[in-house]
Amino acid sequence: MLFTHDTECSLTAAAALVNTDAREGEALPDVAALDAFYIAHAYTGRHEHTADELRAVRRLRPRLRRIWHAGTDEIVAIVNGLLREYDALPQLITHGDEPYHFHAVPRDAPLAARMAVEAAMAMADLVRTGELGRLRICDHPGCENVLVDLSKNRSRRFCDAGCGNRAAVSAYRARRAASRS
Repeated sequence: MLFTHDTECSLTAAAALVNTDAREGEALPDVAALDAFYIAHAYTGRHEHTADELRAVRRLRPRLRRIWHAGTDEIVAIVNGLLREYDALPQLITHGDEPYHFHAVPRDAPLAARMAVEAAMAMADLVRTGELGRLRICDHPGCENVLVDLSKNRSRRFCDAGCGNRAAVSAYRARRAASRS
């Protein structure tokens, strides 16, 4: 494990949230999709299941996407802005079977606020450890999805949308075509 469990989960969830606003269409089209996202990324605490909550979560995506395209100083400004905006006050907590970890807003804070602050805290860890290079854009041509490379050797190049498989198939077909010539 490169980072603490909560940091890795928050980084993964932040990238997944950014990628729900894809060129292929809206991946959070309704409250049911937000419910599924909430469960898939093991969020806890307040979840209103409303259209207003969905809109607030969607509004967060461009701010988080900017992190993947920004330099260190701009990332720090975005992270600090999110932490200030939501009055983040980190505290150690535990719930369920989870070990102690940081929550920086109350569990009854709005979901978008918790998502924003958890992402900001995780990004702060990347800044502090000099690991911003782990934030990447998918290498597949035409894909604008973001990813977090949590591999030990920093070798991840493709997002979770099947781009790695598409790249492998394209390379295979190119090799076959070249061998036939």
